[in-house]
Amino acid sequence: MSSQELQALRVRIDQLDEKILDLISERARCAQEVGNIKMRELAEGEEVVFYRPEREAQVLKRIMQLNKGPIDNEEMARLFREIMSTCLALEQPLKIAYLGPEGTFSQAATLKHFGKAVISKPMAAIDEIFREVAAGSVNFGVVPVENSTEGAINHTLDSFMEHDLVICGEVELRIHHHLLVGSNTKTDKITRIYSHAQSLAQCRKWLDAHYPNAERVAVSSNADAAKRVQSEWNSAAIAGDMAAQLYGLTILEDKIEDRPDNSTRFLIIGNQSVPATGDDKTSVIVSVNNKPGALHELLIPFQARGLDLTRIETRPSRSGKWSYVFFIDFIGHHSDPLVRAAFEKISEESIGLKVLGSYPKAVL
Repeated sequence: MSSQELQALRVRIDQLDEKILDLISERARCAQEVGNIKMRELAEGEEVVFYRPEREAQVLKRIMQLNKGPIDNEEMARLFREIMSTCLALEQPLKIAYLGPEGTFSQAATLKHFGKAVISKPMAAIDEIFREVAAGSVNFGVVPVENSTEGAINHTLDSFMEHDLVICGEVELRIHHHLLVGSNTKTDKITRIYSHAQSLAQCRKWLDAHYPNAERVAVSSNADAAKRVQSEWNSAAIAGDMAAQLYGLTILEDKIEDRPDNSTRFLIIGNQSVPATGDDKTSVIVSVNNKPGALHELLIPFQARGLDLTRIETRPSRSGKWSYVFFIDFIGHHSDPLVRAAFEKISEESIGLKVLGSYPKAVL
């Protein structure tokens, strides 16, 4: 390619950048106008919703459908996610609670779902996130609910039994674990490895093969593990990219998780119900009598109406010894006639049915 051709392309790129800038600014001004209208309605005593999960999911899906490349769909959706996040902040910045401290996968999930233009608040425990959302101190909370390798996060399931909050969305995060060391670490003398218990379990085979004699110390979070390594010469941490960057650690070995498809699913909890988008999930808790065939009877209403179950978990009930509750996810929205019919049948035969929420399936 000649220098003239290269210069011509650079001029064209500059022209396109100016058009993109103008269009983003115009979109931001539209967002400001929407915010002004909502603020007037709020002042007049009307109920106003600034963030609509179903609208955001529809916009991102539409962008992915319209995308013609060469940027792939997911990367294009991420670009628009940040534009939408920044524009929404002009209306009203969202406050989001997540499982801290900074540098955790929960924070990464928060930024993936809401974008970077939010006020994120790290919390020390999952139950604290539920309490912050219930009290109205934050708009939404982000909580882990299941890992593809290690299964359900029981603290989250138990918190749903104790709080009356609504699931407003979900986000799936690909989990890559790295072995991190600090500037003072003597890499040939590592005798202790810190991480969250889930992360240690997800890297068990790799640790058995490479550090069979190192002490494995479970701590409250991967970010906490990263912080501890900063001041110790004989330790390492298992954590992700965000923790490595935040705490200034070096990746000694990358992607050490035992399974290449290791992912964690997070739920967005809030206080508002979400209208149907046409591509939704619903989560429920069902309490049943302790009798033979109870689970089979519970699943019949779903099977009879062709409702696709995506997850079912069992937890001990708080109401009685040897009784259980079932956490069930399925495809569909609670407003669908088939879903309502299934709920009516389940309510007749169960001790209790609690609808946790219907929400758009994860886009990113």
